[in-house]
Amino acid sequence: MEDALMNLSKVKSKAPSLLVLGVAVALSLSGCSTVSRLNPLKGKNAEDSAVASQGKRISIVAFDQQLQPSKSLKGVGYYLPAPAAVDSWPVAGGPGTVVENAAAASDFRVAWSKGIGARSKGVTEVLAQPVSDGKTIYVMDGEARVSAFDVNSGAQVWSVDLNPHLKRDKTGFGGGLALSDGKLYVTSGYRFIKALDASTGAQLWEKAVDTQLHAAPTVDAKHVFASDVDNQIFAFDKSTGEMVWTYQAMAEPARLLKTSAPIVANDVVYAPFSSGELVALSATTGDPVWSQTLAQSTRTNAMSQIRDISGRPVLAGGVVFAASHSGVFQAMDVRTGNPKWKVDLDSINTPWVAGDVVFIISLQGELVCISRESGQVYWIKDLNEGIQKTKKGFFGLGREKKVGKIPLWSGPVLASNRLVIVNSEGEAVAFDPKSGERKETIKLGGSAFIAPIVVGDKLFVVTDDAKLVAIR
Repeated sequence: MEDALMNLSKVKSKAPSLLVLGVAVALSLSGCSTVSRLNPLKGKNAEDSAVASQGKRISIVAFDQQLQPSKSLKGVGYYLPAPAAVDSWPVAGGPGTVVENAAAASDFRVAWSKGIGARSKGVTEVLAQPVSDGKTIYVMDGEARVSAFDVNSGAQVWSVDLNPHLKRDKTGFGGGLALSDGKLYVTSGYRFIKALDASTGAQLWEKAVDTQLHAAPTVDAKHVFASDVDNQIFAFDKSTGEMVWTYQAMAEPARLLKTSAPIVANDVVYAPFSSGELVALSATTGDPVWSQTLAQSTRTNAMSQIRDISGRPVLAGGVVFAASHSGVFQAMDVRTGNPKWKVDLDSINTPWVAGDVVFIISLQGELVCISRESGQVYWIKDLNEGIQKTKKGFFGLGREKKVGKIPLWSGPVLASNRLVIVNSEGEAVAFDPKSGERKETIKLGGSAFIAPIVVGDKLFVVTDDAKLVAIR
């Protein structure tokens, strides 16, 4: 145990932002061995860490109740809208109005790929989802280099290094991007928020903060909203960068690197936190409107103590949909926060709402189709089915166990009547949205842990080795 604590302190000195999982949880997973596998975005093999923060692939609801399709929905169809054009993707998570079925990537082939800078390696992590105004797509690498590329050709428009190169922040990765009124807003683990001229990359203003900003910003008509690693959300003036208000949620020593941006609509900010709290706040004053905690604990899995809402909540039709790492996927009334339904499902991905259903990927690598109205499950698809093999122990004795790599999945996106999901094996895979049947697969050239975005007739994916891939 002493060795484990010593190793923990070594990791802390090298990469403080990786220690968000906390001592107690880390030790509960690793016994008295090292606790270096703290990054939930990476996984190497079935025995080590499919989702490193998850330990082994055991559902947190497996010992209570197994998620199953509803018998009453067997053979019942559901409505999906026809594909429609998506002109821009201004903030992480999508446009202000919900994209249900994008008219994009109908050929499902790679159009072009461009390097964007520093890849994920050691103390750097590529975490930012791209944003676009329809003509230009903006990306950020693992060391706060922001670049702009032409959407159609992939030609680089400009690039600027925002890394302050401070000794204290060698591990200041993370953050993200948001577009509004010709300005590109940038948050960073290097403890700043900046406004850039979107056409040139020239800096308009900068505001330093005391803590790392791992989540992408969100904007409304007057403010830029950003969350830090200490579960604070800040509202900055869009024009000057001056801080308008702050709100402090419950502190949480255990959290994931993958952090969600808030959403804003009708003068209300819906802010997710690593405590499992989803808080609705006045965009003008920061005063709370309502709060819900999406968390549950089980005795059989210490990882249920990690409560992060890492996938961005989705607001559609007067309902907020959000999922937590600790096993709660919930639909809530947008005005009161009162739950409409709850499903025992753990996820770090953003749900996708389309027509009568909601699609979501669980931590166990299951693509689940859920009724938008009732929360009943239409179908479940094991995305790793057939990928892993099982074998018995020595001389064929003992219990069977799964061997081989376990892909990690990010998404989904519904585009041209395909559910497109990317994975750590460097694939973009298309599934039938009515059955979950696997249809097509293309190679991206690198592992992907960030969900695709839609702009015009293309899907765009940023890979872990810092490549921007366009799928036509």
